[in-house]
Amino acid sequence: MAVNHKLKSELLSMAAEDQRVLQELSDSGELGVAEYHPRMKTLHQKNSARIREIINHHGWPGISLVGKQGSEAAWLIVQHAILDGGLMEECLTLLKAATAQGEAEGWCVAYLEDRLLTMSGKPQIYGTQHDIDKNGIAYPLPINDPAKVDMLRKELGLEPLAEATQRIQERHNTAIANRTSKA
Repeated sequence: MAVNHKLKSELLSMAAEDQRVLQELSDSGELGVAEYHPRMKTLHQKNSARIREIINHHGWPGISLVGKQGSEAAWLIVQHAILDGGLMEECLTLLKAATAQGEAEGWCVAYLEDRLLTMSGKPQIYGTQHDIDKNGIAYPLPINDPAKVDMLRKELGLEPLAEATQRIQERHNTAIANRTSKA
């Protein structure tokens, strides 16, 4: 199967817009002020509707259809489809099957599965979902089996949890520094 360059380009554009708006809101200090920023919410709703259409037509946009970057862009769009848990659950099943066939990256499954678990108030498996406490310290949300988390992460190509938490902390510190320097 040849790569569908038009679809790949569309997915990459959707993901890039998601990240652009996220960065813009983070840089301005608007992210986290409202429960769900209206601009993010509107974009996520638009992207959710479109990714649903794409999946209904093509199935999971796997590597052979849209390339590795295109498939990861599809994952990002679904990862942020938090207003449509049904879509996220459907895509988790599709993503697991695609991963088993070499059509998607295993770490994508980890992030989506953890997101769904934490959204439903359950402990996560892979430790991919973090929060920032009132003192500005990053921490992973509750984990089902902390003793096994680094082994499970390694199996999917993820760095150890401590490294991931440090990366998230550094990103948070950079965002705060950028906002402070612009004020």
